[in-house]
Amino acid sequence: MKLARIGAVGQEKPAIYENGEYYDVSSIFPDFNESFFERGGLAAISNLKATDFPKISGRVGSCVARPSKIVCVGLNYADHANETGAAIPTEPILFFKSTTALSGPNDDIIIPKNSTKTDWEVELAIVIGKKASYVSEADAYDYVAGYCLHNDLSEREYQLERGGNWSKGKGCDTFAPLGPFLATKEEIADVHQLSMWLDVNGKRFQMSNTNQLIFNVPQVVSYISQFMTLLPGDVISTGTPHGVGLGFNPPIYLQAGDVVTLGMEGLGEQKQTAIAYQG
Repeated sequence: MKLARIGAVGQEKPAIYENGEYYDVSSIFPDFNESFFERGGLAAISNLKATDFPKISGRVGSCVARPSKIVCVGLNYADHANETGAAIPTEPILFFKSTTALSGPNDDIIIPKNSTKTDWEVELAIVIGKKASYVSEADAYDYVAGYCLHNDLSEREYQLERGGNWSKGKGCDTFAPLGPFLATKEEIADVHQLSMWLDVNGKRFQMSNTNQLIFNVPQVVSYISQFMTLLPGDVISTGTPHGVGLGFNPPIYLQAGDVVTLGMEGLGEQKQTAIAYQG
């Protein structure tokens, strides 16, 4: 099943996405949030027939409501580590994106105030389905609700030149477009065989496959759960392959008016226009 959220910012309604149409299930489920996953919402919604509900149209929001946390895995593709001059990690590198960075898959990217180094990153994201603490790799899939597409936007000066950890460059508003839908894990035959791509202004910059992950889905779910409790609806972003703007010589960064399109096999596509900060 594919789950989406449709409506203006802050007014999104939960919907089932089927055959190119969205069906409004807000009469049964208030939202795709922590409570939905915690109280068995996935099992309940799987028994519904989408066409029994009214169609809904409008802006596509983030496929899940604001989670308790967005945990990211850095340098999880060897070719990306190489292009940035970083060592290939021996353990997953973890950082957080602010949950206020969450946005819809086709919302504008707001280039932060005074930013000159806003960059792109196509990634596979995992949505957690139930509370996870000290989970084994063997059991990790039991805690996964499904998967979605994520553009892990990054401001490289804030991330790498301003001291501290990477979070400064990862948590800016609109820096976490998620969706267009959450594909439940049964929808994806092999999460480690998904092709992905990203274009800027029609030029292909990233092209890879999840079979290139250094640390795979059960490994990252288990690993993160050793250090923190993952709550239902939490998002894990698994890292990006080569082809980010930072990796070019000279680097290439987003400018106002640039159009970013990205997609992943089985998880749909996103399209964003970069705009200058207004304020």
